[in-house]
Amino acid sequence: MARKDSKKKKKSKKKNKKKEKESSLEELLDALRLQTSRMQENCEALENYPLKAPFSYALIVQDKETGEISYIVDEIPLSEEEKEAFLKIKNILEANLEAPLEDETPIESFRRQFPEIMAKYRNITKNLSNVGVRKITHYLECEIAGFGKIDPLMADPYIEDISCNGVNKPIYLWHRKYENIKTNLYFKDEEELDNFVMKLVHKAGKHVSIAYPTVDATLPGKHRLAIYYKKEVTPQGTSFTIRKFREDPLTVVDLINNETMTPEVAAYLWLLCENKFSSMIIGATGAGKTTALNAIAGLIHPEQRIITVEEVAEINLLRENWVSTIARAGFGVESSGEISLYSLIKAAVRHRPDWIIVGEIRGEEAYVLFQALATGHGGLCTMHAEDAGTAIKRLTQPPMNIPATIIPLMHCVISVKHVKAPILVNYGRRSSKRKFVKISEVVSANSVHDVFVWDNTAGVYREDLANSYLFQKIAEKWSLPVEYVLEEYEHRKKVLEYLVAKNIRSCRSIAKFLGKFYSDPEITYNEILESR
Repeated sequence: MARKDSKKKKKSKKKNKKKEKESSLEELLDALRLQTSRMQENCEALENYPLKAPFSYALIVQDKETGEISYIVDEIPLSEEEKEAFLKIKNILEANLEAPLEDETPIESFRRQFPEIMAKYRNITKNLSNVGVRKITHYLECEIAGFGKIDPLMADPYIEDISCNGVNKPIYLWHRKYENIKTNLYFKDEEELDNFVMKLVHKAGKHVSIAYPTVDATLPGKHRLAIYYKKEVTPQGTSFTIRKFREDPLTVVDLINNETMTPEVAAYLWLLCENKFSSMIIGATGAGKTTALNAIAGLIHPEQRIITVEEVAEINLLRENWVSTIARAGFGVESSGEISLYSLIKAAVRHRPDWIIVGEIRGEEAYVLFQALATGHGGLCTMHAEDAGTAIKRLTQPPMNIPATIIPLMHCVISVKHVKAPILVNYGRRSSKRKFVKISEVVSANSVHDVFVWDNTAGVYREDLANSYLFQKIAEKWSLPVEYVLEEYEHRKKVLEYLVAKNIRSCRSIAKFLGKFYSDPEITYNEILESR
């Protein structure tokens, strides 16, 4: 009988705990609904989705009079009693938390240590409800292990960039759907903003001060951080920009789905990668050069060795035979201990890579890269330029100084731009999309051949593959007619259409498929034809 009673008690305890959790969740959601209902009457809600449910949500609103779109972080507030407990616990945690273990993220470290520390200080929260304790835990995690005020924004997969231009100014962001929009978040005074930035810099393992007021660093999670500190550089005071890093990078299939390119363009680039022909992606800041670089690199044979060279880690290939190298700034006045892009590319050649990928070239490192291309390595890189002609001029002039005779070693130039829609969409505004607007083959330093040109009015690519200079080179390399190369191009286009149709889009799944394709192209291709 005693055993039966104990089992009943355990069951009832479990049920009670489950009911408590459910009621806590309902209370949290009710609190959030109350916040949402306080929105101004002159705003129309366009979209609402969770950031860190059930504590914070994104609410996209449009002003009915001006048409301005804003991003509201709808977060459950703390009561006065909860704020008091929050500050006490925060001080305790800052004094007692230990550094994360090896291979442990700040969030994982916080969640491991928090229950142990809180067990010693239960009295602080004894008068609070379960909902209050959960709210405090959420805010503590954001403040100590996360990104503080902007933590909800960092959790939004649609946000690419977050920027603050100073005190009492709204934080702006670049949203994949709504583009540049302001938020309801801001820093109320210089001390709050300076302390926040100092904390970010320390998270990145860097130093910022009046003597060194500019910082370019990588945050936990590989997000890129750029900072101007105080009024040494900008009269408006401290400002920062964070470019968010995607853990699941966009692939060629994603770019086709997003209409950044077509299967035809992707098939052409695939043939270039297969034959170790080098490409340069050009465009303005924020045009999507690094995203394009990542996606094109995903077409490289999975067994080939890749070494990437960057100033700040942005390339993410998710493959085994890949070495990522990052430049390092020097120390002190004489910059001793500096490791430049130039030295990293020189060192990369000694590691026998099949491909050398450079995040961005703009100086003497370009010369070393071209020397590597001359010895048979494949190359991918990005550069700021308007078009292929401008890119070649930059390459041949100081500080790059590439001899005109070896310019054709960079076989292809891909121009990426934000292209505006020809008609008004997206809530009365012209939406824009990143687009591969031109694919140019480099015949010589004075001659390029455009194989794909985007016609924005007609919404199609104008192509000229029949006169492709690089297809002719591939035909010579294979000792086969150009017609055979064009057939292979058509095959690869159908393969890519199959990947899109089957939603085979992740880096690893594409690499796995490519491995299968390269091991027996004919069988794999026939299987695709039979499945259509």
